[in-house]
Amino acid sequence: MSLADRITREKMFANDDFSQWLGIEILETGEGKSKLQLTVRPEMTNGMDIAHGGISYSLADSCFAFASNSHGRQAVSIETSISHTAKVYSGDTLTAEATELSKNHKIAVYSIEVKNQNDLIIGLFKGTVYISSKEWFPETK
Repeated sequence: MSLADRITREKMFANDDFSQWLGIEILETGEGKSKLQLTVRPEMTNGMDIAHGGISYSLADSCFAFASNSHGRQAVSIETSISHTAKVYSGDTLTAEATELSKNHKIAVYSIEVKNQNDLIIGLFKGTVYISSKEWFPETK
């Protein structure tokens, strides 16, 4: 199992009750990347019978967290934003995929595309993290 996969599965997802409640499935992990999926349930919709914007945001945010922590050091979000580009309905399957845009010793920037089952982009998320000096697995150093 790769370091990125160990961090995502053993340290982060295993203790992330919210991502588990969302029904997130981990499709892929790697250094600086992550790919997640969930199916929108009826209780995730709002009064307009479309998915609450927080659902796609939360999926993208989890994808962002897993990707940004994949290098071995703990990273925390310092800025995020999302553009909702299409409606999402109960029963839709959403897939979020993170791409690392830039990274230095202390700051990294990620882009996350969220698509539905028809490969339509429904959300564009951008996030910046602060990278701490704290290691996820210090005992391996």
